[in-house]
Amino acid sequence: MTFSTIAYEIEDGIARICLNRPDKMNAMNNAMRDDILAALDRAIGDDAVRVILFHGAGRMYCAGADLSAGAATFDYDGAGGTGPVRQDGTIDYAHPEVRDGAGLITLKIFDAPKPVIAAVHGAAVGVGSTMLAAMDARFAADDTRFGFVFTRRGIVPEGASTWFLTRIVGLPTALDWCLSGRVFPASEALERGFVRSLHPADEVLDAALDYARDLAAQTAPVSVALTRQMLWKMAGAAHPMEAHKLDSRGVYARGRMADAREGVSSFLEKRDAAFTDRVSADMPDYYPWWDEPPYD
Repeated sequence: MTFSTIAYEIEDGIARICLNRPDKMNAMNNAMRDDILAALDRAIGDDAVRVILFHGAGRMYCAGADLSAGAATFDYDGAGGTGPVRQDGTIDYAHPEVRDGAGLITLKIFDAPKPVIAAVHGAAVGVGSTMLAAMDARFAADDTRFGFVFTRRGIVPEGASTWFLTRIVGLPTALDWCLSGRVFPASEALERGFVRSLHPADEVLDAALDYARDLAAQTAPVSVALTRQMLWKMAGAAHPMEAHKLDSRGVYARGRMADAREGVSSFLEKRDAAFTDRVSADMPDYYPWWDEPPYD
């Protein structure tokens, strides 16, 4: 499959998804949404991919939604198709055309069995920020500006960011950023824990790649897949007993596998581990343990 709005390449176990509309400041349109979803599917299904890394071409990471449609940008009634508006004027909120495109991306990232990180530069506003909130680590150029600008555009936050953001920065900061819609500097994003580290613009991608290479080279892919899902899914658990039950399953199931024997042996023999279990074939029989939530 070829992509028209992104570049996709694999090197050192890292699938790089580069937002590639530099003449449009990498603004998100439907074609980019579909390309990102397809690229994520490709990376998730490829055992050669250990980490997924997002970055942007040109002057910035992502300027938000493509506003070329002008004032009607967010009026989806005119987007074609049968539409969610019934003949009596009421809205069918379960209609597929109601679904927020950014949320389709972040929910796919949420269920991914591989770490997803980003190298961000220039600006990441609107969907450029909300898609980051579902990722596991964000590296930023020190001159980057972020913004959950939706109240200043007359809409509301998307990308399920009201769920993700509070878990990263806490409710007070999420309220400040989302209610005000203000654009804020990378230094504030670092202070509030939204980004992992700051770097000169010409070094931020290398910093993210170094982190990704270490994950790819030093960890067991099935263990990473399970651990990532355990952490994210337990973020909404009601009681630590839910985590204990899940931990117990994981330790028991993984302890029987080749990777556990290799992890211990390589440590005792003071050598690099060679993990052989594959995400495509060796996930335990209780995975996935969560029920896919209905959309209605």
